[in-house]
Amino acid sequence: MPLMKALGRVLVANRGEIAVRVLTACREAGVPAAAVYSAADRGALHVRRAERAREIGPAPARESYLDIERILAAARQMGAGSVHPGYGFLAENAEFAAAVQAAGLVWIGPPPAAIRAMGEKTAARRTVEAVGVAVVPGTVEPARDPEAAARAAAEVGYPLLLKAAAGGGGKGMRVVTQPGELAAAFAAASREAAAAFGDPALYLERYLADARHVEIQILADGSGRAIHLGERECSLQRRHQKVLEEAPAPGLDPGTRSRMGAVAVRAAEAVGYVGAGTVEFLLAPDGSFWFLEMNTRLQVEHPVTELVTGIDIVRAQLSIACGGPLPLAQEELRLRGHAIECRIAAEDADRGFLPATGRIRGYREPGGPGVRVDSGIEAGSEITPHYDPLLLKLVVHAEDREAALGRMERALADLEIDGVTTNAGFQRALVAHPAVREGTVHTRWLEEHAAEIVDAAAARRRESEPLAAAIAAWRVAERGAAGVPATIPPARSDAGRWREAARWTGLR
Repeated sequence: MPLMKALGRVLVANRGEIAVRVLTACREAGVPAAAVYSAADRGALHVRRAERAREIGPAPARESYLDIERILAAARQMGAGSVHPGYGFLAENAEFAAAVQAAGLVWIGPPPAAIRAMGEKTAARRTVEAVGVAVVPGTVEPARDPEAAARAAAEVGYPLLLKAAAGGGGKGMRVVTQPGELAAAFAAASREAAAAFGDPALYLERYLADARHVEIQILADGSGRAIHLGERECSLQRRHQKVLEEAPAPGLDPGTRSRMGAVAVRAAEAVGYVGAGTVEFLLAPDGSFWFLEMNTRLQVEHPVTELVTGIDIVRAQLSIACGGPLPLAQEELRLRGHAIECRIAAEDADRGFLPATGRIRGYREPGGPGVRVDSGIEAGSEITPHYDPLLLKLVVHAEDREAALGRMERALADLEIDGVTTNAGFQRALVAHPAVREGTVHTRWLEEHAAEIVDAAAARRRESEPLAAAIAAWRVAERGAAGVPATIPPARSDAGRWREAARWTGLR
């Protein structure tokens, strides 16, 4: 595509599944692409998917994926003409965007000024308030020490949320229900924000009970035009990290969708936004909604929007970055069917969702109509403790929500990951829960019901494992009678022989 030639070689300044996703989009667009990696990621899938790759430092993100100079040096060494930041790490860092442009490279993202205006959360609140957008009550200036936070909390009121001023994704976020909890929560959230975004500043926001988290995907081109691509329901969260997302939001009427979309577009236009971004809202039971923040980057959950709109958002990012127009006009937007995404992470639900590590010994993705897997792993991948535990995103699309939920249950049952504990069983129990089926959840629902979901997942395992083991033993006996040596593989974890047999037969 001639337009894409303006990008030159795209350097993907990220890792994991999002790096693979961007590399795939580049390949489909006929654009050469390169990757960077830390010492811990030498054997990672995204490294092999890139036509060129360069190591940029040791495992700690501060010395590799968050090091601007090392990334720019790698871009020069590999002859890159542009940089795509993915999400997380430096994706919402205005200084990085400015440094990329100063180096003469194309930045595949919004202008640095827009990132500053919207990426810094308190500045975003001031910006949208100025154009008449209602915001959740909270501070307009970041707090940098516990004393400043205590003064602000007295005005905001309890319960409240502490949130990282320089980034999103649930990092640097804590709920505080009373004054005595504030100091410890501030210290923990500030440390987390500094590690994730290089900035410990926090802002305070009133915590609204029983609200839903609904976000609007927007695209804007260099001519000042912006459109929205409908909404995503993101209320199923644990520790402020999204677990399951879907599009469209259950029960959202067309009028509310239109109003939320118009507000999102107005917010984007107010800062001269260019590229893909997401405006997040809290939606109250009475249908009123408030601006939360804008993520000035690609979202983890963008695939559900792609499936219901038919628009490749990453491809649109590439096109817009080199001067291309929006892929459609607002009046042309049509939402088709229903899409659901489950985040599959290396974590042990039975042990309080502790991150899991190890080598993936076996890996099989589900398939069939309407099933998509955005993965950063394969058999042999080493899962380390250094980064976010997200392994892949399992996404389904069907003609309606009920069919999509059924398809997701089947796809989760067909997913096989051996060697590392994952939350796939938890996700399967979550999708089957009556409240999820009915779409009657809110942002606190999963925290309140997590233990129930964990127990349901454990019960499902207990029910299936004896039968699977019996079938495995029968198969061994049959093969032995036929003169074919066969044994049940030895147990390789605390799950023991029963669970190993269940894995071996494919029943879980």
